Formats: sequence, C-alpha cells, structure tokens
Amino acid sequence: MFVFNHPRLHDNRFKAGESLKFPSLKIKNIHVPHPIVQGGMGVGVSWDNLAGNVAKNGCIGIVSGVCTGYRYPDFVKTLQGRPMSPANLHHRESLIRIVHRAREIAGGNGAVGVNILYCITDYARVVRDAIDAGADLIISGAGIPLRLPEYAGDSGIALVPIVSSARVLGIICKSWLHRYNRLPDAVIMEGPKSGGHQGYTFEQCEDPEYTLEKIFPQVLEEARKWGDFPVIPAGGIWDRADIEKFIRMGAAGVQMATRFIGTYECDAPAEFKQVLMNSRKQDIFLMKSPVGYPARGILTPLHNAIKQGSSPKIQCISNCISVCNHGEKSKQVGFCIADRLGDAARGSVDTGLFFSGSNGWRIKKLVHVKDLINDLTLDVPVPVEAASC
Repeated sequence: MFVFNHPRLHDNRFKAGESLKFPSLKIKNIHVPHPIVQGGMGVGVSWDNLAGNVAKNGCIGIVSGVCTGYRYPDFVKTLQGRPMSPANLHHRESLIRIVHRAREIAGGNGAVGVNILYCITDYARVVRDAIDAGADLIISGAGIPLRLPEYAGDSGIALVPIVSSARVLGIICKSWLHRYNRLPDAVIMEGPKSGGHQGYTFEQCEDPEYTLEKIFPQVLEEARKWGDFPVIPAGGIWDRADIEKFIRMGAAGVQMATRFIGTYECDAPAEFKQVLMNSRKQDIFLMKSPVGYPARGILTPLHNAIKQGSSPKIQCISNCISVCNHGEKSKQVGFCIADRLGDAARGSVDTGLFFSGSNGWRIKKLVHVKDLINDLTLDVPVPVEAASC
C-alpha cells in the first residue's frame, strides 16, 4: 500500500484537527495568492470576463481557446451562422482580444492562461496564438499533448498538461524530457467527475477505484519521480473542505470549473446558467462524443432529439476537431459538437449542448466571483449567501 510522505505535511499549517491556512500557488514564474485554478470551459463559458475576474481576485483564470470565432462573429467568415474552417472557428485575433481583455480586467493581479484541447484542428497554431496573446500558461488535455513543448518553442510560457493517470503522466514526462529536455511546469490531475470530456471509459467513470481520491496519490508519486512540479487535482471539487482535503494530501492547489458557471461574471449567457440551475442530480449524465471520450453534461431537448433521430443536421462547416474526420464521428453519435456547444454559448436551450461537472445541479443561485473566492479561501469564510446580498 502506498504511503504518502510529502514535506508539506510536516508544515505546522497541516496539523490534523486544525483549520488549514491555504498556501499560495506557484507555477514556474507565476505566483498567485490563492491555490485555485479556474478550469477552462468552452464554448464561451470561460472567456475574458470570467477569467479576468478570477485573476483579479488572486487566482489563475483560464480562457477557453477553442471556438473563439463565436466571441466576435462579425470578425470571421461564417456560413449559416457557423464559423467557416478552423481558422475562423479557432480564431487568432479573437483569442488575442479575449486574453488582452482578461488581463485588463485582472489589473495585474493573479494570472491568465489558455486551455487548448489537444484534439482540435490547428492545435499548433492556436498554441502560438495563445503565446502571442500574452497568456501566462497553457493547459492542454483531450488527448496526450506530447508535442506541446515543440509548438511553444522557447517562449518561456508555463506548460501544464491534463492527465487522468500516473501512467499518462509518465509517458508525458519521458517524452518531453527525451525530445525537448523539459518537464511539465505543473500537471492537472483530472478525475472522472469533471464536466465535459473524461480521460476514462464509461465503466471507469463509475468505478470506485477510479475516484479522484484514489488516483491523485498515484499521480503525485509519479510526479515526484520526475521533479518537484505542482500537482493540481480537478473534477468534482466543490467547496473549501474539498480544497483542504487535497492540499493535506499534497496538492499544490486545485482546479475548479463548474462552480464558476454559477457566477454573474461567467461569460455563459443567462439561458446557459438557468439550464444548470434548473437541473437535478439525475439530469447530469455521461454521453458519447465525437471527440472519442465520454463527456458529462446536462440532459436537454437535444438529447431527446438525438434519440429520435431529429437532431440538427451535421454539416461540418467548421471542421473543429481532427479526430472527427470531417463529421464522420459526429454522425456516429448524432451531433456536431462545435455547432451544439456554439448554440449553448448563444443561449439556445433546444439545440445547445450544456456541459457540467457532476455537482452542477448544486448551483441554484448566482454569486459574484469575489464572494465565491472569499468563501473558498478565507480562514473564516464568508458564506456566499451573505456576501452576495
């Protein structure tokens, strides 16, 4: 049985039975007061307003770098309201504007990064776009980002892969060290309760042996074989007690995504937030996706239409992900992921695809980002209900 013995546990802040004073979070040359990374959420859920306000309040705000052509539709070429081709969908100028605006909102506080799915078309170009935009870090998953250091070059940007197991982290570290003489600057260890795409099979997502609490120590042990970079768990983390639990286990911080949808500053439209607030626990489920991984989202009219064979026509106008092979995988699962996520970002409840983590049903009211972060981090937390009044 693995017994974890991390030096953090010898700090007097970590004594059992005592309230934990949270450490700050350091990733390469990034240093923020609070150990929270706001997870990237696309399409249009975490762009400039959310990421900027999270950074403004002392955390790491993450912009979703996919489908940015939906942010400024007047600047891109469209067909039937859809960005044409990857260049317009994953739009360079829009991403640069979003990151710049997020940094303006942050006002020099926190840090702003970009999440880029490894499986998107034009991945290498979007990595360079994020660097040119001035992002502090790149987080990358939905595949194993073995060539991320090559695309980042000598930019100096912090590189943070997302992994689902110790084995995947070992593959990344071995490859990066051999090919590029570098290691990750941090790693996100995402468990199977997160929103969107999972790095697990359907069966593993429901297997008690694959909980975040079970897998995190294994990933932490693997990370220590390679260096001293931060390991940041994600997936189902909800409140201060969850954060404290994982920091006591040796985490440098945590990543939280779905919880931030329930904020006024979240970039998602009001209709998206209402779908989440109206949801019940049983409405959040795993579905097939053109990406090839199980994905977690909310049951909506779209899923009934897919079952009945009446969902919107698949046209592959945007060519969003390379693994879909111009709509082939979309036809197998019954929907185009870019179009349906794009509809959710535009507030279409009937045809939109609404991703959520397993705890999304717990959001029943909106709060401000500042109040949420205070509730999560203050030694004597101010309840968000009181802080929002």
